[in-house]
Amino acid sequence: MNRFKSSKEKKETYKKLEEGKIDIIVGTHAILGKEVKFKDLGLLVIDEEQKFGVAHKEKIKTLRTNVDCLTLTATPIPRTLQFSLMGARDLSIINTPPPNRQPIQTEVGVMNDDLIRDAIYFETERGGQVFFIHNRIQGLAEMKLKIQGLCPDLSIGFAHGQLEGHELEEKILDFINKKYDVLICTNIVESGVDIPNVNTIIVNNAHHFGLSDLHQLRGRVGRSNRKAFCYLLAPPMSTLPPDSRKRLQTLEQHSELGSGFQIAMRDLDIRGAGNMLGGEQSGFMAEIGFEMYQKILDEAIKELKRTEFRNLFKEEIAKQEDYVQDCTIDTDLEILIPDDYVESITERLTLYTRLDNAEDETALQEFRQELADRFGPVPSQVDDLFETVRARRLGLGLGFEKMTLKDETLRCYFVNKPDSPYFESPVFQQILTFVQTQVNNARLKQTDRSFLLIVNDIKSMNKLVAFLKRMQEFVSAETAETK
Repeated sequence: MNRFKSSKEKKETYKKLEEGKIDIIVGTHAILGKEVKFKDLGLLVIDEEQKFGVAHKEKIKTLRTNVDCLTLTATPIPRTLQFSLMGARDLSIINTPPPNRQPIQTEVGVMNDDLIRDAIYFETERGGQVFFIHNRIQGLAEMKLKIQGLCPDLSIGFAHGQLEGHELEEKILDFINKKYDVLICTNIVESGVDIPNVNTIIVNNAHHFGLSDLHQLRGRVGRSNRKAFCYLLAPPMSTLPPDSRKRLQTLEQHSELGSGFQIAMRDLDIRGAGNMLGGEQSGFMAEIGFEMYQKILDEAIKELKRTEFRNLFKEEIAKQEDYVQDCTIDTDLEILIPDDYVESITERLTLYTRLDNAEDETALQEFRQELADRFGPVPSQVDDLFETVRARRLGLGLGFEKMTLKDETLRCYFVNKPDSPYFESPVFQQILTFVQTQVNNARLKQTDRSFLLIVNDIKSMNKLVAFLKRMQEFVSAETAETK
């Protein structure tokens, strides 16, 4: 189904589809039309998902309640990516490029005749061809004359979506057969065009395109084992709006293979996730950062479950004994990945994130072994970092919102809500018993704003973790005995 089919052909197809005589139908957005009815729709595959808006996705949901849906995209739109990061949708990432592919060299520049001429001749002299993207049909003929003036000995063609089907097909086939050196066109080549001999693309007025559009256009070149080039032409950076500037800088920074996911994350950061249940694309994520946004969102969802929707989530609430959402640790010890151990800043940030996401003790041990294999013997500061992660988890289980270790004194701050059900829980009662009967270097203290546990003679992160483990084991044993 596409716009080149006649009304008669469409009606016949719709009829067969409703009767179940067609097993697979391939088409554009037309498949989502009111007149399209399926006898027994079981699977829906959406390619280039970034081209489908919220309204289309809502329509897909109404087609059938139990239809399996698989969406494919190089750059997920912010709303889809947000659903995946929340865990509301499953996400699989293919990071491995085809063999012998090379990264596409991406440059941002201003409209410059010498740059365009040099880029075109560099490509044609090595036997290649060029895409020149000018996304205004009215200006294509003038742009063709301009490029012809710059490169008089080259053959130049143009194509756009308002051409008749057979004419457009002829233009593209002629270009594939090397009758043209340069094809000036709108962004109709954005998806589905695979011409290995085209390895330079020039995008005029690149600041008018979205991030996913530019990434898709860049993907039209570099489809063989030859080095490819992408030139994004726009007014000077200083004159562009902040969002346009960020988009172009993102494309320039992320030019390596398989960078679509990073670009989508940056798009999510620039535009915000929007309204999760509606169509509005608005957000304030750029102001507070992605991690903080996720944390606030999780806290809001948990709070709603425990208040307004308490009856619906009785079982889930009963299983949850997490009275605090996070436990922060503040210390005067040197706890970090040293610069001389891992030199790359990007790699260090990645390692910090992976360490924070390690699910259990086994994952921590495997991660430490990986560090030793990749970077050599693990320094004491990194070992302390692993102990900090363990301490955070133990602190969360015991109900501490914050722990500080300074001047060999540990301070553990309890939930900062006097009316919290935590203070009536078995965990808190057993902590009180532990402090009174099992240790002699700890005491409880209450200030105006908080209630805390103070422990002396804690000289290292190892001692901190050992103390928390003792407390955890005592609390677990006594609570089990009480039950």
